[in-house]
Amino acid sequence: MIDFGILIHRLSLGILMLLHGIAKIGKGVSSIEGLLEKAGIPEIIAYGVYIGEVVAPALIIIGYKTRIAAVIFAVNCLAAMFLVHSDEIFTITKTGAWGVELLGLYLFGSVVLFLTGPGKFSLSNKSFWS
Repeated sequence: MIDFGILIHRLSLGILMLLHGIAKIGKGVSSIEGLLEKAGIPEIIAYGVYIGEVVAPALIIIGYKTRIAAVIFAVNCLAAMFLVHSDEIFTITKTGAWGVELLGLYLFGSVVLFLTGPGKFSLSNKSFWS
């Protein structure tokens, strides 16, 4: 049952973030480039969002190199938290939610995958395919 839980976790986390990445593919990274420029970070780093929001979630979904993908995913979440939502980190919304609640769920979800690995139902698990 634990492996089914990890599978559901991987799929939900990966698919939900992949949707953000697909939206960024459509819109481009110009807004991210502007944020990086203001922070004094080279604008080329903005293209890393495609790795953090498309490649890493895709790897998480299929369960391949999950721990590495989870670290990339977590770094992406931290970058978004500190570059875009830094003014919300220490806030509580009117409904009692943490100001960066969604990013927090993504961040801690990726930490869980780093700690657990992909589980039995993954591309990395050779015994699953035997």
